[in-house]
Amino acid sequence: MGDLFPKIYPILDSSFLPVEGRAEFLGRLGSNLALAGVTLLEYRNKTGTDAEILADGAILRAAMPAPYVKLILDDRVDLIDLLGFDGVHVDGGDASPSQARRILGPGRMIGTFGGSEALVPGVLDEPADYFSIGPVGRTQTKQTAKAPIGVDGVRRLRAEAGSGPVLVAAGGVTRVNAAAVLEAGANVVAVAQGLFGCADPAEEFQRWVKELK
Repeated sequence: MGDLFPKIYPILDSSFLPVEGRAEFLGRLGSNLALAGVTLLEYRNKTGTDAEILADGAILRAAMPAPYVKLILDDRVDLIDLLGFDGVHVDGGDASPSQARRILGPGRMIGTFGGSEALVPGVLDEPADYFSIGPVGRTQTKQTAKAPIGVDGVRRLRAEAGSGPVLVAAGGVTRVNAAAVLEAGANVVAVAQGLFGCADPAEEFQRWVKELK
C-alpha cells in the first residue's frame, strides 16, 4: 500500500492564503503545484466557514484535476462529495475513521492520527489508509501540545506498527531531516511550512522531490 503514496505531499493550510486576490492566487498555486508533479495534497482550514472551504476546494479541484491529483480535505467528511475530493483526514474531535468510512464508502482515502510517543491504542484496527505520526520537529502551522518525536521517534513508531501500515510523518519536517525521516521508517513526509513558507512552493516541491529520490 505504501508504494501507492508519493514520498512527499503538501499540506496547504488556509493561513498561507491571502485575503485579497485569494481565488486567483489559489488557482495559480494549484496549477503550478500540479505542473510541478504534486499527486496528493491536503487542504486544511480549521477556522473558515463552509462557504469559504467550498470556494477554496472548488478552485483547487479545478486547478488540480482528478485523477492526476488526489485531494484530501482535513476534518470535513460532510463536504467531500460536494467538492469531489478523494479523501479526508480525521483526528481528535473529528469523525472517527469508521464513521468516515461508513459515510464515504470504500473508494475514498481516509487518514487519521496514528500517534506521537506511541501509537494510539487500537488505531491500527481502524479502516484508515494511512496514519500520521509526529510532530517530528517544531511546527508553526498546527497547534499542538505534543513534544517533537524526532527521527528516533519515527523509528520507534515504525517498529511498533510493523511493516504494513502507511505512516505519514508530519510536523516540523524540513529538507534537512526529510531523508532521515523516510529512512527511519516513514512512508511519506507531509509538509506545510517547508513548502508554503517559500516564495515559490512549486519550485521548492521539485527541490524536495529531487533530494528525496
